[in-house]
Amino acid sequence: MPIIQGGMGVGVSLSGLAVAVANEGGVGVISAAGLGLVHHNPALDYLEANIEGLKEEIRKAKEKTKGIIGVNIMVAMSNFADMVRTAISEKADIIFSGAGLPMELPKFLKHDSTTKLVPIVSSGRAARLICEKWKSAHNYLPDAIVVEGPKAGGHLGFRKEQLEDANYTLEKLIPEVVNEVKYFEDRYHQEIPVIAAGGIYTGEDIFNIMQMGAKGVQMGSRFVTTEECDASMAFKQAYINADENDMEIIQSPVGMPGRAVSNSFIDKVKQGLKMPINCPFHCIKTCDVSSSPYCIIKALFNAYKGNMESGYAFGGSNAYLATKITTVKEVFRELVIDLQTAINRSQQKA
Repeated sequence: MPIIQGGMGVGVSLSGLAVAVANEGGVGVISAAGLGLVHHNPALDYLEANIEGLKEEIRKAKEKTKGIIGVNIMVAMSNFADMVRTAISEKADIIFSGAGLPMELPKFLKHDSTTKLVPIVSSGRAARLICEKWKSAHNYLPDAIVVEGPKAGGHLGFRKEQLEDANYTLEKLIPEVVNEVKYFEDRYHQEIPVIAAGGIYTGEDIFNIMQMGAKGVQMGSRFVTTEECDASMAFKQAYINADENDMEIIQSPVGMPGRAVSNSFIDKVKQGLKMPINCPFHCIKTCDVSSSPYCIIKALFNAYKGNMESGYAFGGSNAYLATKITTVKEVFRELVIDLQTAINRSQQKA
C-alpha cells in the first residue's frame, strides 16, 4: 500500500500503532520524540533514556511484524546523531527526518547498513539542496522524499503567513518537488519517489494527490482514533469532540508554528497564565527556554498520558473529521474502497 503512517510524538505513534499499520501493508513509523519520558528510567538521564526507549520500541515492533518499520527523527533533536545511530544499528527499515534539513544524514550509514533514508521537506528548493549535498558529500541520493504541506499536524515548516497562501499548498508543492527530483533521477538513473503529507484523510485525497505526481502518501491524524494508536483515550477523544474551528495554529516554544486541537491549556497560554520554565531536558535545539511559557515536551507527554489540562493534542487540518474509535484494519479497508471508487470514477470520465 502506498501509505506511510506519520511519526507522531510524544508517544502517539510507538510500536503499537506502527506494527498495526505495517501488518496492513503500510509503513509503520515510530516517533523518536520524547521517548526518554515514555521510557523513563531513574538510572538514566533523559537523553540516555531516549536511546534505550528507541531500541526497545524498534525491537518490540520487529518482533511483532515482518512489515516495514520506520522511525521519525527530528533534525532539531539535541541528540539527533545518537538517535540516528541507534535506529541504524537496530536495523529500522527507514529513517524519516525533518524539522530542519538533514544534510548529513547519510554519513551515519555503515557499509552493511540496511536502513533507507527519507528526508521531509516543505519546498522544491529544500529537496534540491538535500539531493545536491547528499550526492556530492556522500554519493547518496534520498530513497524517497516526503513533502509535508501546511495542512499537517504538529510543527510546520512554514511561516504563519504562508499557511493560508495558495502558493504553498500541497497541490502546488508536489509538482514542484517532482520536477526538482526528476533531474537527479534522470542524471543518476535512480528513482526517488515523492510522498505527499499534510491534510490527507480519505482515499479520494490519496487519488487526487497521486494524480499530481506523488507515489504515495503519509497520514498521521487518520490513525490517531484507532484502538492500536499508542496515545491515551483522552487524546483520541480530543479529535472526536473537535469541530473544524477547533483546529488551531499555535506558536510553539521551539520557534515554529504548529497545528493543534484547541483546549483550555492553549487558552491559558494565550492569556499569559503559563509561566516560563526551567528546562529539565534540553531536548530540542531551537527551544528558547528563557522566553518559553511552557515545556513543549512535557505538554505533549501529558496529552499522550491523558492529562489534557496540562497539555494538548497536535493534529492535522482534517483531524476533526474523526467521529469514532476504529481499528487500523478498518481504516485501511475504507481507504482502499474510497481509492478504488475514485479510480473508477476517473476512468469513467476518461
